[in-house]
Amino acid sequence: MRKILSGPPTPEEFQKQLADFMRQHFPHVSAQFTAKTSTAPEAPKPPPDEEEKDVYAFDKKPREVKDYLDRFVIKQDEAKKALAVAICDHYHQVRLSREGKQQSNYTKQNIILVGPTGVGKTYLIRSVADLIGVPFVKGDATKFSETGYVGGDVEDLVRDLVRRANGDVERAQYGIIYIDEIDKIASAATNMRDVSGRGVQTNLLKLMEETDVPARSQQDMAGQIQAILDMQARGRKGPNVINTKHILFIVSGAFPGLEKIVGKRTRQAAIGFSGAREQNALAGETMKEVQTQDFIDFGFEPEFIGRLPVRVICQPLNVDDLHQILKTSEGSIIRQYEQSFRAYGIEAEFQDEALRRIAELATKENTGARGLMTVCERILRDFKYELPSTNIRRLVVDAALIDNPRAALERLLDQEREMMAHSARKFVDEFAEDFSKTHGLKLKFTDSASNKLVKQALAENVSIRAFCENRFKDYQFGLKLISQNTQQTEFLLDVEAIEDPDKTLSDWVVASYRQQVQKPESPSTTA
Repeated sequence: MRKILSGPPTPEEFQKQLADFMRQHFPHVSAQFTAKTSTAPEAPKPPPDEEEKDVYAFDKKPREVKDYLDRFVIKQDEAKKALAVAICDHYHQVRLSREGKQQSNYTKQNIILVGPTGVGKTYLIRSVADLIGVPFVKGDATKFSETGYVGGDVEDLVRDLVRRANGDVERAQYGIIYIDEIDKIASAATNMRDVSGRGVQTNLLKLMEETDVPARSQQDMAGQIQAILDMQARGRKGPNVINTKHILFIVSGAFPGLEKIVGKRTRQAAIGFSGAREQNALAGETMKEVQTQDFIDFGFEPEFIGRLPVRVICQPLNVDDLHQILKTSEGSIIRQYEQSFRAYGIEAEFQDEALRRIAELATKENTGARGLMTVCERILRDFKYELPSTNIRRLVVDAALIDNPRAALERLLDQEREMMAHSARKFVDEFAEDFSKTHGLKLKFTDSASNKLVKQALAENVSIRAFCENRFKDYQFGLKLISQNTQQTEFLLDVEAIEDPDKTLSDWVVASYRQQVQKPESPSTTA
């Protein structure tokens, strides 16, 4: 029963009621909504400059940045150099700005990355953000609309930076916003885009310049209420706006057809592009000549592309590149598969010839490094499903396995079954020996009978011992009766006895009584 208040609620009671209301009516935002009371202790703040020193005292040199990127991204040397220089220039200016020494006419070095899918564009930017220690947000240009009523609002990217910075607005103002699929908002007719793409460009243009973004969206009801509660808890109002002056914007896309525009301008014939290759191959000698006018012809507004002064061209990846990614990259997908198998106690060893075959197959996927995951998952999925339930503790991935994974898996499972059968036959012999010691009657199984027992026990997922005890639970009584009638003490069980033990025992007992009168041969089965 809800408590009835005799008077107006205290601030603490109001906050609790409001929090309960939000959890009841807006459960999808409950994770980010918390009521804070004025008496509750605030979360401890990190030591001064502990997390911010990389940003506010940035002292990296371009070569150091490139050396760091080399650990994760294979190839793309020119792209890494261009990124390293732009990143160092930008964050050196951030440091100078905080010291009051920034140039008044400094132009922010926002970056546009051009390259086919799977060449490492996102990985490059994420690695840079990790190195510098700044908040990083990735967005997809296709998810935004001009008005924000249908689709997302580009300003949400800036607010996302604040969330990534755990609410630290000042820290968020030095973050990196990365927008992929930027080519999809080009307004050229050849790209099948309407004027809304131009509107999104205009909105992004405002952000890439210097502007103030409201810390809370007007459509974000939970956010507005949270701001009120935060103000009550702190006794003061938090920052209302986020300034984008020092936020670094990096955009990227595949830009299908851009190479033709560049080729036409430079009077170079765009030869050798066809099918998927035409969609993905954007680099090469032709793309090195890309200029601002080419982007304008592609469908970007001059003002928009002008705010992206650093142009970085990423090269397509060939078989050798993919092979190197698997072998040497710290982010190699092979490390992930080794860890996955190791979680089940299985050590996976990938031979170099297998890595080469994976790279060759991935090239045919036409998705760059993403094809490596596609190929590995297709080949190793059944191994990840079957092997954890076996006693196999080592998996050697060689070229033969890559070429015929089903046959390789069957060989492994056959070996496992043979080992289990051999081990299980020992349990059959142990059962027979224990039976003999307990009842004074020697019990033997033919090889065929032992194999049959093992197979049925495994099929029913029970232990050999339990299966035998259940299968022959009445045999000590029947065999003792036979022994009394015939003085027989050794009994040999064949496959028929395994298939129908009750019938076999019954036949033996009947035969033993007949033997008393007719003196027949001893009732033993044959293998």
